[in-house]
Amino acid sequence: MTTPSFSVIICSIDPWKFAGCARHYEHLLAGTPHEIIGIHDAKSLSEGYNRGLARASGDIVVFSHDDVLIVNDGFAAKISERLADYDILGFAGTSRLVGPGWLQAGQPFLHGLVAHAVGRRMNLTLYGVDAWPVQDGIQAIDGLLMIVRRDTALAVGFDAERFDGFHLYDLDFSFAAFLAGYGLGVCCDIPLLHASGGDFTADWRRYAQRFEKKYAGRLATVTATEKEKSMACKNYQVVPVSGYQALTVMWNRDSLRRATIALRRGLEK
Repeated sequence: MTTPSFSVIICSIDPWKFAGCARHYEHLLAGTPHEIIGIHDAKSLSEGYNRGLARASGDIVVFSHDDVLIVNDGFAAKISERLADYDILGFAGTSRLVGPGWLQAGQPFLHGLVAHAVGRRMNLTLYGVDAWPVQDGIQAIDGLLMIVRRDTALAVGFDAERFDGFHLYDLDFSFAAFLAGYGLGVCCDIPLLHASGGDFTADWRRYAQRFEKKYAGRLATVTATEKEKSMACKNYQVVPVSGYQALTVMWNRDSLRRATIALRRGLEK
């Protein structure tokens, strides 16, 4: 069997962040055919990713933020194997998209987990782990890291005309792929660190309105009873982590499943 090749596309205006991220992927993909494509003057993430995709030659395309760290040496092998069954893989997302934010679906429709590092603090954010190692039935994923079969990426593309900024490109791309019949999954067993938090500004709201208009009638609806149950528990659980070693110890199937049950305990009422 031929080993799939990887194209890693990173949009970054920060030379040091890009250099560090590129070096990380070089280490992560050592021994696997790969290329690193940097886009340093993107007009938007949609435009930058489209441009990078046009240059990409790999069988697998990784659309990555420039502040992502994957703490798993088996990354390349796992992704190569899983993309035989899925078209798109992410690390957090929803199995029922109800609006322009995937978190809006509430529990139990949120899946995955991500460690966030801001300054000297590291927190593990759990959205939900039901299946292991991959949760299927996903409708939309977060854009911090999206891994896509190249033929799928080319077929779907990014809507650079409508999403000409730095918000909603990820939900638009992944939900469009879902509606077109492509299979999406969320990886739950690969520790991922993101050196950033969310950014829901007035600019985000402008693109959210574009998203809602584009997908009017195709988003899931939530009944009053479902909304009440969802509000009875948290959308996610944040736990402080002391370091990388502690992170890898916590990142195991049994602990994460038990934590997910506790997170969703309000749904049983």
